[in-house]
Amino acid sequence: MGLYEQIAAKKERIALVGLGYVGMPIAVAFAKKADVIGFDVNQEKVRLYESGFDPTKEVGDEVIRNTSVQFTSDENDLDQARFFIVAVPTPVNDDHTPDLTPVEGASHVVGRHLSLGSIVVFESTVYPGVTEDVCVPILEQESGLVCGKDFKIGYSPERINPGDKVHRLETITKIVSGMDEETLDTVARVYEMVVDAGVHRAESIRVAEAAKVIENSQRDINIAFMNELSIIFNKMGIDTKAVLEAAGTKWNFLNFRPGLVGGHCIGVDPYYLTYKAEELGYHSQIILSGRRINDDMGKYVAENLVKNLIKADKRVQDAKVALLGFTFKENCPDTRNTRVIDIVNELKEYGIHPVITDPVADAEEAKREYDVAFTDLDVIQDMDAVIVAVAHEEFLKMSERNLAGLYKEGEKKVLLDIKGLLNRKEFENAGYLYWRL
Repeated sequence: MGLYEQIAAKKERIALVGLGYVGMPIAVAFAKKADVIGFDVNQEKVRLYESGFDPTKEVGDEVIRNTSVQFTSDENDLDQARFFIVAVPTPVNDDHTPDLTPVEGASHVVGRHLSLGSIVVFESTVYPGVTEDVCVPILEQESGLVCGKDFKIGYSPERINPGDKVHRLETITKIVSGMDEETLDTVARVYEMVVDAGVHRAESIRVAEAAKVIENSQRDINIAFMNELSIIFNKMGIDTKAVLEAAGTKWNFLNFRPGLVGGHCIGVDPYYLTYKAEELGYHSQIILSGRRINDDMGKYVAENLVKNLIKADKRVQDAKVALLGFTFKENCPDTRNTRVIDIVNELKEYGIHPVITDPVADAEEAKREYDVAFTDLDVIQDMDAVIVAVAHEEFLKMSERNLAGLYKEGEKKVLLDIKGLLNRKEFENAGYLYWRL
């Protein structure tokens, strides 16, 4: 009986290492078919899961309460598993070089609990070669075992889209890979237990690593093009959204929109690819150009706020500005690598006092990571300007009257609508000085 058959018969267990926005939904999905251990070094996070609370809002409290996942922060519990899935974040350092600390740390932990016949599958986004060149030596060092002989490895890049209730683990084709045909077959069959959309068997681990890293690089480049168009069209006095709606009537026009590009994938993954390219002597031109444009959009938004305050005859220094939304994307509590912080920091450079509200964001994370405190929306008033920064459902429901209550009475209302959520003509007809990307 092979490892897949043993897992299916619940004679062997799957261990999920890393219980964030990616790892936790994977653990919950597998727990419907197999015995699963969910491990994370964050004891507080594990305590929340054990108490039936989902801080990520990815699956909901009721699902967490009813799942059979054995949540733990005790790494010794990993001794019970022989199929390991590593789903830890892979951020970048301040200089945009890859920070492999989390994936290296997870490799040390897993390595200490490997046994003969184990398979380790990495899901973390990395540049081609990390699984075999960085993780395997750590696994061998910690376990005293030999990769390829005593244990095997695979790679299956995560494709979960945080906050997306349609494109989930079960509904997205899963790329799988293994160090040899036998391992590939086992990894594929294990994932087929939960992925209804099926799997794509990549021809090698490096191909699978490369496929993942270019998925987000492609999106990043396309959004950078939209952002550059927005800058150009704003100089021309043309509404970018209207241009894109007109161009979008052609069947093969790609539906991308300008905006802030943050989060732990699109704003990060391209740097992994360009880092490896630099190591090989090639300096990226298109990818890094796109990154520069997208990284500068927060500053661009702040500059346009200042220009519009001046147009409205408002004093820039000490102006009060409300920012609606702080997370990196709508309807998701995750604030990691949010680019709204760029707007906040840039406004402070002008002596402007930003007031931030976000009913969805993880307030503790925002305070810890950015030293940002939120204000309840219902107490915000007497603002000189409002920036609608994130398309949370709560903000989509706001009417012109709701927004008007945030401003100083009797003064010109400056409104920046970064995501183009609002009806431009409605607000301009109501007397707002309206601007959007």
